[in-house]
Amino acid sequence: MNEKTKLALIAGVFAVAYFLPIEHGRVQQAFLEGLFLLKDYARQHVLLCLVPAFFIAGAIGVFVSQGAVLRYLGASAPRAVAYGVASLSGSILAVCSCTVLPLFAGIYKRGAGLGPATAFLYSGPAINVLAIILTARVLGLELGVARAVGAVLFAVVIGLAMAVLFRRDEAERQAAGPDPFAYQAVAGGRAGWQDGAFVATMIAILVFANWGTPNREVGLFALIWRLHWPLVAVFGVALAGMMWRWYDKAELGSWVESSWGFAKQIFPLLFAGVLVSGWLLGRPGQDAGLIPASWVAAVVGGNSFTANLLASVVGAFMYFATLTEVPILQTLIGAGMGKGPALALLLAGPALSLPNMLVINSYLGAKKTVAYCALVVVMATVSGLAFGALAG
Repeated sequence: MNEKTKLALIAGVFAVAYFLPIEHGRVQQAFLEGLFLLKDYARQHVLLCLVPAFFIAGAIGVFVSQGAVLRYLGASAPRAVAYGVASLSGSILAVCSCTVLPLFAGIYKRGAGLGPATAFLYSGPAINVLAIILTARVLGLELGVARAVGAVLFAVVIGLAMAVLFRRDEAERQAAGPDPFAYQAVAGGRAGWQDGAFVATMIAILVFANWGTPNREVGLFALIWRLHWPLVAVFGVALAGMMWRWYDKAELGSWVESSWGFAKQIFPLLFAGVLVSGWLLGRPGQDAGLIPASWVAAVVGGNSFTANLLASVVGAFMYFATLTEVPILQTLIGAGMGKGPALALLLAGPALSLPNMLVINSYLGAKKTVAYCALVVVMATVSGLAFGALAG
């Protein structure tokens, strides 16, 4: 960095500090909103969502053979198998756009192709069975069906598009072999099903620990809700038994080291992104960010191209915790939001967020991150336009 650049940076910081409108009430509240959102995120998503996800990612990196990943998700795997597995496995998790990140990083570093890996990255938070059912019940059947169909198609199309756009980079990556920085499996003499059961048990703990409250007192979802903590306890005991019987101290140490590697890379970016997202847009359902909610509601009415594009962009940058997008959209629709922009936000919002983008960039680089985010926004915009025209 030369002296002129240093001077420009110092002058820029001085100008920001000099003109910072901290006396304005909305600016003060926006600052607090960032802290509130960060606190909510830490309380609601770190211990039960991110921490299990880091351990799952660490286990994938250490115990799941690279051959198994390449067989089902590698660039040379049959497309129907690769994208089917990526979409299905992502949808089962029912996680938010941030919790899916360490899982995506785990399979990508073990050799999954860029296409299947990004299909998984999108499907985890977007093809959320619980959220789709809630969408149909609260916002209407047609919007729920459109969200389900759109999310499944998005996962496959975005994955295929990423694979085509960066086929040369992927060919070089596959030719280079395993990531030299990825943790390698420790020989433990176990059958493949044992490592698979170990990872599956942690996934079950993640899913049941975060099982959402049902909006009815009867039915399968309500039954699982009543039993979700006993189920977590059962799987926790099973996990402890597997650790004791199947893994030695060195292997468990490598697992913890791998999990910590994901955590220290992802945590700072996530927290910074959540803080900035809170400053700009406030907490979901709160009109206290620097960008007033009335501005958003005013530009997403009707079914124009601008309304759908802005709904996609705002949704892409805003952080949505799992299932919170439905009541937020209910409020926006009541304020005049069109059906097309509502679908656009549903397809872009849960799958992307500013924290999510920062972490994706750290793994894929700026070019691939921009391409992935642009694909989500463009497809959400087009889908919103089409749905708005059909739904009237």
